[in-house]
Amino acid sequence: MNITQYTSEFKYNWKLAAPVMLGMLGHTFVSFVDNIMVGQIGTAELAAVSLGNSFMFIAMSIGIGFSTAITPLIAEADSSDNLQQAKSTYKHGLFLCTTLGIALFSGIYFLKPLMYLMKQPKEVVELAIPYLDLVAFSLIPLVIFEAIKQFSDGMSMTRYPMYATLLANIINVILNYLLIFGKFGFPELGIVGAAYGTLASRFIMVIYLWTLLRYKERSAQIVKNIKFFVLDLTVIKRIVNLGALSAMQMFFEVAIFTAAIWLSGLLGKNPQAANQIALNLSSMTFMVAMGLSVASMIRVGNQKGLQNFKELRRIAFSIFFLGIILAVIFAILFFVFHKILPTIYVDLNDKANYVDNMEVVSIASKLLIAAAFFQISDSIQVLVLGALRGLQDVKIPTILTFVSYWVVGFPVSYFLGKEEMYGSFGIWLGLLAGLTTASILLFIRFNRLTLKLIKEKEKLILE
Repeated sequence: MNITQYTSEFKYNWKLAAPVMLGMLGHTFVSFVDNIMVGQIGTAELAAVSLGNSFMFIAMSIGIGFSTAITPLIAEADSSDNLQQAKSTYKHGLFLCTTLGIALFSGIYFLKPLMYLMKQPKEVVELAIPYLDLVAFSLIPLVIFEAIKQFSDGMSMTRYPMYATLLANIINVILNYLLIFGKFGFPELGIVGAAYGTLASRFIMVIYLWTLLRYKERSAQIVKNIKFFVLDLTVIKRIVNLGALSAMQMFFEVAIFTAAIWLSGLLGKNPQAANQIALNLSSMTFMVAMGLSVASMIRVGNQKGLQNFKELRRIAFSIFFLGIILAVIFAILFFVFHKILPTIYVDLNDKANYVDNMEVVSIASKLLIAAAFFQISDSIQVLVLGALRGLQDVKIPTILTFVSYWVVGFPVSYFLGKEEMYGSFGIWLGLLAGLTTASILLFIRFNRLTLKLIKEKEKLILE
């Protein structure tokens, strides 16, 4: 095997993926900043943000997962210079994501009383509800942004969503500082201040990206002058068929991490806060893999449009290879610094909360050992899933993700996560089991499918 046929693609793959990674990291960085700033107030407040965001993670997984249907359709239209198809996909995708964003906000708003029935710490629930009200509303601009972002990614214009996300992060940090702690005459709002920062930054993110794409030559002819309410049911059906199943794939994965938050809550506020720290750090590295996954989706979608399946397979494997190298690096970093990283999130000089803070750091450091091990399997499963979405193959991968996370992963988390077993560490062993199963099953699916497509193409040529 000539390894250079894969490494030769690293530079272009990185060029395409890096802006997406930074944009994705920007989303996670909003939570990272919220968690660090809120963690300075106390562990109950940090646990409240964790509980509130657990509802948000589920809704975001559906919204972001659905929007990913836009990228391969745009990539296919772009590679075949089909302007009309690109314009139609953008318009219908934007309409569907706007509608979905409103529906997700409504769902969370009316379901928030469920917190009282989930046996979570009472003080945590009372802090989480006002925070969730505002953050849930931010789902509307977030899902609209994702629709525009997926279009931009599909056109291989991956830098512009990154700019929008970086701007949003700067605004979020400033507003957090002013509103959480009540600086420069602003009211001291605690975790509600963090929610206001998130809400404002997400509206600005949408406006900035939309404006930017209207004035770029490649995208202007597609995003301008769209008749938003003149719809084609055939195009809607195509996007919904792809988007609904992509949303389910992401939902199955995110839901098991959300279940980990709730299971941690049954153990108490400190295990829940520790879980949030480990989850936030893991999310940062996962977004790097997500960036490569989008690159995988774009490049596979391009090759599908050209019907060049041998090249498609070579490019996909080069992205998998790069992803594994990065995952190994992250795994080593998590393992080496597992005791130091959690201390970023808490104030160890706070004498009143010192015992709680030390317990949180102790639990979180153990969870990062489990997180180190699943870096590789988590990276593989999301990279292969991106390639399968580029092929517009979503039905069987949806079943495979359900089996991996809910037939394998969750039962392990539930059984080993009890207080008399391994507690929080047991919950994360279940996450490791689910991600490893998903990476194996999805790779087998991609390998078989691409070999089949190559064989069929060769057969057609011979005929």
